[in-house]
Amino acid sequence: MMSNLSAVSGGKLIKNKIKPYLFLFPILFFAFGFVYFPFARTFFYAFSRVNFRGEITGFVGLRNFRRLFGDPVFITVLKNTLTLTIVFVVLNLLFSFSLAVLAARKRRFGMLYETMFMLPMAVSMPAASQIFKLLLEPTLGIFNYKLGLNIGWFTDPHTAIFGIVMVCLWIGMPFDFLLFLSALRNIPSSLMDAADIDGAGFRHYLFRIQIPLAAPTILFVICTNTVLAMMTSTPVMIITGGQPGYSTATLIYMMYTWGYQSSNYSLASCISIVTFALTFGMVLLAFSFEHKKVHYQ
Repeated sequence: MMSNLSAVSGGKLIKNKIKPYLFLFPILFFAFGFVYFPFARTFFYAFSRVNFRGEITGFVGLRNFRRLFGDPVFITVLKNTLTLTIVFVVLNLLFSFSLAVLAARKRRFGMLYETMFMLPMAVSMPAASQIFKLLLEPTLGIFNYKLGLNIGWFTDPHTAIFGIVMVCLWIGMPFDFLLFLSALRNIPSSLMDAADIDGAGFRHYLFRIQIPLAAPTILFVICTNTVLAMMTSTPVMIITGGQPGYSTATLIYMMYTWGYQSSNYSLASCISIVTFALTFGMVLLAFSFEHKKVHYQ
């Protein structure tokens, strides 16, 4: 009898140990198939000679990377991507946080303008790209007409990348505004009441209470926006096609054109590795400030 009980308890113990892994198996299966295996294959492609059928025909070491960094087109595209990332992350952070500060205290008709701030979330990136392509058209676009400007937003190589930034900002700000609004409204009211009693002004509210307590959300937004900006390709494909003169081409768009249109899988894989390394480095840089500037409640 005792042996039967011990056998049953042993079986339950084994079942309880195996059960968590059974729940993890589906996600691990898909993660391996769609994340880890493609990444490993891309890594091997970057150091190999690959034919147009995607077959590795030889090992070349760092030759592909030397060829890539020796290409002036790649250097231009790299500068475009870094410019877009820095400008987008900074402006999106400033605009979305400013809107959240304005909407943090509930007011009459507040729901109306909060809804207006979040309306772009209902529009997809391809649709927004088409809309901005029409709005910022240099001769027929309503933007230049109403403001009396003569700017080729997507045709001038000096301004085209900032036209792409405008599209990304319009799509990206609403979600970040929602995150910041939630963070600011979760600040304990006792702190705000104490600041009111002490006669604190707006500047004290902003820099001594709101920004420090919203620091975890700010860090999250910086990291996610960095990744999104480095991955930007949709507005480039739809609006400019990387033109004029590669002034709007990004790393992901270049990877797509070289890999899928030109079947140059080796250099496309090198671009993927470079993009991953840059993005990972930027996120690590952002996290380096976590222990100094970010305080969790």
